[in-house]
Amino acid sequence: MAGIDRRTAGEPTASSGGPGEHYKWIALSNTTLGVLMVMINQSIVLIALPDIFRGIHLDPLDSANTSYLLWMLMGFMVVTAVLVVTFGRLGDMFGRVRMYNLGFAAFTFCSVMLSLTWLDGSAGALWLIGWRIVQGVGGALLFANSTAILTDAFPANQRGTALGINSIAAIAGSFLGLILGGVLAPVNWKMIFLVSVPFGVFGTIWAYVKLHDTGVRARARMDWWGNITFAVGLISVLVGITYGIQPYGSSMMGWMNPWVLTALIGGVVVLGAFVWIELKVAEPLFRLSLFRLRAFTAGNLASLLTALGRGGLQFMLIIWLQGIWLPLHGYSFEQTPLWAGIYMIPLTIGFLLSAPLSGWISDRLGARPFTVGGALVTGASFVALMSLPVDFGYGIFAVLLFVNGLGSGLFASPNRAEIMNAVPANSRGAGAGMTATFQNSAMVLSIGIFFSLMIAGLSHSLPGVMHDGLVAQGVPEGEASQVSQLPPIAVLFAAFLGYNPFRQLLDGHLSELPDGGSHITGKQFFPHLISGPFHQGLVIAFWFAAAACVVAALSSLVTGRIGRRLPVGSPESLGSELAAVSGEAGIALSGPVVPDGGAGPTAADRGTTSLDRGTTPGPRPPGPVG
Repeated sequence: MAGIDRRTAGEPTASSGGPGEHYKWIALSNTTLGVLMVMINQSIVLIALPDIFRGIHLDPLDSANTSYLLWMLMGFMVVTAVLVVTFGRLGDMFGRVRMYNLGFAAFTFCSVMLSLTWLDGSAGALWLIGWRIVQGVGGALLFANSTAILTDAFPANQRGTALGINSIAAIAGSFLGLILGGVLAPVNWKMIFLVSVPFGVFGTIWAYVKLHDTGVRARARMDWWGNITFAVGLISVLVGITYGIQPYGSSMMGWMNPWVLTALIGGVVVLGAFVWIELKVAEPLFRLSLFRLRAFTAGNLASLLTALGRGGLQFMLIIWLQGIWLPLHGYSFEQTPLWAGIYMIPLTIGFLLSAPLSGWISDRLGARPFTVGGALVTGASFVALMSLPVDFGYGIFAVLLFVNGLGSGLFASPNRAEIMNAVPANSRGAGAGMTATFQNSAMVLSIGIFFSLMIAGLSHSLPGVMHDGLVAQGVPEGEASQVSQLPPIAVLFAAFLGYNPFRQLLDGHLSELPDGGSHITGKQFFPHLISGPFHQGLVIAFWFAAAACVVAALSSLVTGRIGRRLPVGSPESLGSELAAVSGEAGIALSGPVVPDGGAGPTAADRGTTSLDRGTTPGPRPPGPVG
């Protein structure tokens, strides 16, 4: 970043009298542990939800419990998306290591509190959601300051490698969480929270003893009104979506519910107030003037659309595998979480293989072939996935998951480079923070969008299919008609949680059936019954994802040259820039940072590290920038 003296920015040198040559590896190992722990904890809950619901005796068929499930999934992500940039600025003001240590301790404490749940039903769900939200605060503190600590500790020619290791650890954590959740949750669901406690305690003490603030601490003004209106507006919209996909009156969904409309419209109004505030304050959370840059606007639109497309993919795949495919192939519901995680491994492998390579090659050949091509490859994989039968052969399914991950990886790093290369050096932190926030928000919004599309597809054929299937098994006409009116959202979540609802719904009539109801309550009848309607909903959801990817490709195509740059104003503070970038490197997981290969734009010039390498002509001022 222009105007930063590396001696005062905390870059270790032989004569700086800093913490020593080995300190950078201590910083890397500790921050990598922190990022790995957070990402494992985030995905481990996703795969363990069936056991959590069974553990707290929460009825998945009760539509009132739908919001509990959604907020167990979204609460952590919402808080992290809203707070990561804010906490980066706090780290700049009060010390990055201090904020990082606080995050490690808070995250570990919340893991303990989550494992101590003794409540059942809705009270137990609220306990878990509340502590997950607080845990998201700790996660945001860790993410927002880990990249800043690494950038302080490593010299410029090693920062790309350090940040790349950190990002790859985050992606690996997402995969490991799925496997660990599948292994631990069937034993005892509380173990999914306890597993991170020893590492959290060790990491907290290790960070407190070994990490030191070696960077600049500068005064900064916090955009409080901007932060408040953004958080209130986004959360209001998300609450509206949460209740919009639930039944209301005689409707399958609640989009006409006055409370839902109030939340959605009110959230949009508050977000409009946020935009007005950002145009007025001296140090805004978002620099809206950056949208005058065509490459920045088009690149962010492409990034937002691909995040919307792939955000709900993981949930659809888990429903498909846990609720339908695995039971049809003889797996018990207790085994399905583990095997769902294992069978999704090709998706992660494709991303890990292509993301570093595309970033390195695009530095030499240009970003556009990779952003356009990656989005189209991802879209094509969605089209291919929707053409598969519900009871597919795993070989072709694995190939398509690999291709989807491959396309996402091809798109991610070049897209980020294209966006950041369009931004003036003094605005890179704001630009990266905006991109990270868009991606994180899109990942959360995509849950509501995908579930809404799935419910719309299910609602047309599911009642008739359930009625005819039950009557064919000897269920009385009246009882079959009543059960077939089960809301589609309840059926969807029953599949997601690996739960056969007929044992509960037909409890008083099973003994009257010819086989005592053993076939209806078996592990294959329910998945087979809903497979047809589920595929119709899946096709609608995947068409949306494919269309989003095509529009993302078109948006990437028109980025063109960088175009006019905005005039360079006062530089950003180091902490706010680093923290903003950390949101992209950590939370959004848009691709690992590629080490500097010695040719073409460097990692810092691509916006993945935090110091400008002299893109602005003229001598550097001798002191720190505030």
